[in-house]
Amino acid sequence: MERILIVSATEKSHTMLAQFLTSCGVQAQLCHASSGAAARRALLDGVYGLVLVNTPLPDEFGHEMAQSAAQDTLAGVILLVKAEIADSVAEKVEDDGVLVVPKPLSRVVFLQALRLTRAACRRLTGLQTENRRLQQRIEGIRAVDRAKCLLIECCAMSEPEAHAYIEQQAMKRRRTKREIAEAIIQGETPG
Repeated sequence: MERILIVSATEKSHTMLAQFLTSCGVQAQLCHASSGAAARRALLDGVYGLVLVNTPLPDEFGHEMAQSAAQDTLAGVILLVKAEIADSVAEKVEDDGVLVVPKPLSRVVFLQALRLTRAACRRLTGLQTENRRLQQRIEGIRAVDRAKCLLIECCAMSEPEAHAYIEQQAMKRRRTKREIAEAIIQGETPG
């Protein structure tokens, strides 16, 4: 179940936002932080799908906390700001991926912001997964290249012979080329 961190100065505003989320059909585990510092601690201790910041907070306005949440986590961040200053605050935080929603809350506008935030988070998570996969492939290629260099140096193989040797050993031992390369790097002798 998704976890939502509601950052709001008072218990009354927290309760109101929790009821508003429920009335919008949001089903999630709701957590509360009453200040920017408490929210930062909560973000260090847990993973949240959404951070909802109701400004102002007792120890800061709230846009700084929202920016750090957007930069340091994969959570979507929505900042609730008085309508009169919403545009100026949005200019400060939108480059960090924080969505600003004017108060008083409109159900339609809030649901649109929530959908946009969730879509952006899913896309970001997908990109992060793809990045990890590509990093692993790069590490595998580097390991194979290091192993080929070792085979060229110690066994007087040519580059195509070293490459073929690694591929043959991978098929023969039913291992990946990376596993064979790492074994060669760790000092396993070819043969």
